[in-house]
Amino acid sequence: MKIYKFGGASVRSEEGVANLCHIVKGEQGPLFIVVSAMGKTTNALELVLEDFIGGNTASALDRLHEIEQYHREIMAGLLHQGEDFSADGISAGTNRVGALFSELGGLLAAASKRDDYDSWYDRIVSYGELISTTIVSGYLAAQGVPNRWLDMRRCFVTDSRHREANINVDRSTLLLRQAVDAFPEQVFVAQGFIGATPGGCPTTLGREGSDYSAAMAGYILGADSVTIWKDVEGVLNADPRLFSDAVHIPQLTYLDAIELAYSGAQVIHPKTIKPLQNKGIPLYVKPFLAPDHAGTLICGRIDTPIGVPILILKQRQVLISIRPKDFSFVLDESLPEIFSVFNQYRQKINLIQSSAVNLSLCVDDSRYLERVVDTLQTGFRVVYNKGMELLTVRGYDDASYRRFAGAEGVYLVQKTRRTMRVVRLAGSFGVSAVVAK
Repeated sequence: MKIYKFGGASVRSEEGVANLCHIVKGEQGPLFIVVSAMGKTTNALELVLEDFIGGNTASALDRLHEIEQYHREIMAGLLHQGEDFSADGISAGTNRVGALFSELGGLLAAASKRDDYDSWYDRIVSYGELISTTIVSGYLAAQGVPNRWLDMRRCFVTDSRHREANINVDRSTLLLRQAVDAFPEQVFVAQGFIGATPGGCPTTLGREGSDYSAAMAGYILGADSVTIWKDVEGVLNADPRLFSDAVHIPQLTYLDAIELAYSGAQVIHPKTIKPLQNKGIPLYVKPFLAPDHAGTLICGRIDTPIGVPILILKQRQVLISIRPKDFSFVLDESLPEIFSVFNQYRQKINLIQSSAVNLSLCVDDSRYLERVVDTLQTGFRVVYNKGMELLTVRGYDDASYRRFAGAEGVYLVQKTRRTMRVVRLAGSFGVSAVVAK
């Protein structure tokens, strides 16, 4: 069996869904398809959630109506693409999509208690994947591709860590294998990003968690390979929207990919690599619009070194400096207390630099930042700067070091033998050439 994962950008339009079908039709043998929410649906549902939590139900329902119209336009476009297929699958899918939107609308209108943001996030935002996979499954059936739609809330059992849940491998293995073995179809359509607690409460696996879903499905099902389809030719050494001459990287090791994901590379979710590495399952990152292109292979060993510096820019960062109010003790003694605060609010730390009495941390700018600062200020002196960016340069050379470390707006520079990290005011790096070795 092979695992194919299609992201939201790939299925944001009827043309994208049709291209997905074209790719699937060209595959022989069992295929497990993981699909994200269409386009920017997750972002749109987050706005629905914000209105809902704020008590503005009318606005939340208006936004939901706009999301429904977007999906109905895609379905209408698929229905009128041609006459060489059965419309039954599309019609059935349309009915199921309507039922899902009605279910979500009823949930928003009837709820009284709204104070648990994280659990409501998972209940509401998870509908994006349920709807997208329903449309994809219906269109594949209409195009003569028999398939089975799976509800991953009944296949992936997770812990109760809402918005960033972890999959229970043993319990999920039993359920997913039972689901796949119970049906004769060779193609399965499943949601990325979602699961449920043992009690059936919906959970999500973190933003971009569909990659993790695909990797775990591959691990559990013993897949021959996992392929992530993207809107780029594979893994590049920099974001082409930010750096003008980013180049394609044909091969990466699992270790390279883990380090890039941890540093903030958007092409692969950080949790994706480990389950694949554990079973030696190759991961391909391939261009959705050019399926015959080799893309990038991620595996245990590569034939040639990467050869160019890899640049990863994380935006919307905050630089926090912490030091004790009482200088009679060193800061190291307080590190467990400090990190427990960040863990309590699930505030991800992207960079750490410390001295005897000062700790500098670069973190994502999140909705919980003010709570973190307020809590820390009871025992420490805390200052912070918003509007920052974190640039990681893996495999830097003298030219790239001089270029980025010595530029204006730099607050902090950290380097090891292979990696340099620079915290700087947002927008300072600009769009400029990538320095090759």
